[in-house]
Amino acid sequence: MVEAVQDAGVVVTGAGGGIGAALARRFAAEGARVVVNDLDAGRAKAVADEIGGIAVPGDASAIVSEARDALGGTIDVYCANAGLASGGTEAADEDVWARAWDVNVMAHVRAARELLPAWLERGAGRFVSTVSAAGLLTMIGAAPYSVTKHGAYAFAEWLSLTYRHRGLKVHAICPQGVRTDMLTASGTAGELVLAPTAIDPEDVADALFKGIEEDRFLILPHPEAAAYYQARATDPDRWLTSMNHIQQKWEAGR
Repeated sequence: MVEAVQDAGVVVTGAGGGIGAALARRFAAEGARVVVNDLDAGRAKAVADEIGGIAVPGDASAIVSEARDALGGTIDVYCANAGLASGGTEAADEDVWARAWDVNVMAHVRAARELLPAWLERGAGRFVSTVSAAGLLTMIGAAPYSVTKHGAYAFAEWLSLTYRHRGLKVHAICPQGVRTDMLTASGTAGELVLAPTAIDPEDVADALFKGIEEDRFLILPHPEAAAYYQARATDPDRWLTSMNHIQQKWEAGR
């Protein structure tokens, strides 16, 4: 058992399946009291019933107050997991870009606005952001997703550097391929780049809990992502050339 989460009030957004459901199950197994959020009320209830949690369906941007009430007045851990895998190029419609920003970035910002006053007052709180390796690197064929996941990572990083001396713990989870509906929806780009090394959602939960125990900000369920991130930082032109080769391979195979 991880002592930091025992009897904690935990909220997991987008928890009707995939990584979110795996996180909700793991927190419950570790002794936490869990609010399961999802846009799909039926899926939220199914996971909540399975783990003995509380279903609070709806838009992840607007459920903090209701979730807090459901947990008896206090949220200890907030998992900003709900995400939107928007494909396309710079030519994607404005509403595609806007929705990606709203779900992948602004939902995190809105949650933090509501959570931080109480957390900073008591000197404790934990914000878990499900980002994606696309937020550290990028993803071919998915400009809105890649750009907004960079934003999600930047916001998590900003929260950590700004408030860690005041008791805020922040974790940014950055997996590559995970066997979820989102991977299936990524199409041929996902098959080429993500599927070969895809892991299960439970592996992501394991990585998070190891990171909580070790008090680490950056959670890499695929450890090899660290080398890619380092290569991107130290020799960006070489890294971009390598990624462009993958882009060309993808274009040739379509």
